[in-house]
Amino acid sequence: MLFEMRYREAIASGAVTLTFRRWRRRQVVAGHRYRTAAGRIEVEAVDVVEPSSITDTQARRAGAGSAAALVADLRGPDDLPLYRIRFHAVAEPDPRDELAASADLSADEVADLDRQLDRLDAASSSGPWTAEILALIAARPAVRAGDLADSVGREMAPFKLDVRKLKARGLTISLEKGYRLSPRGERYLQLTTRRPPL
Repeated sequence: MLFEMRYREAIASGAVTLTFRRWRRRQVVAGHRYRTAAGRIEVEAVDVVEPSSITDTQARRAGAGSAAALVADLRGPDDLPLYRIRFHAVAEPDPRDELAASADLSADEVADLDRQLDRLDAASSSGPWTAEILALIAARPAVRAGDLADSVGREMAPFKLDVRKLKARGLTISLEKGYRLSPRGERYLQLTTRRPPL
């Protein structure tokens, strides 16, 4: 679920606890946690509502000035269902961040990462990519994702999806612009025998 960065403080403080989305189908589940640009959240409830049922109070809890302003700002065709999502910020540390910060890798952990990345390479229709992308991010931190993708002849959307697979394993960190290797990723590259294709 996408949130603009401008909502980060309001979500963290509890001032924003609702959002309204026009979706063809439900995209979040009550009780599940999600990572967003504005921080991690846990969804409490998801309901289909009519735009006319939105009150000014609800609109303010969604970060809008009024119900009319919120409805006017909704994206998507009017004939799509309108979902009201109630959520709260998750204050505890993100396990993925803790994993990324752990640079003390044993030989068994390196071997396990090797196997995981080998499986990602084997599943790719365009051939091995993990070692190349890790080396690229190491050499060009904080470079726009589009520029990185262009430099290796990739489309940006699949490239970013692949980087997220590396991030899920604690190897990369997303920046305001581009990426960098995490401490775990840096240490992994020092220890692994896997190398990018020449």
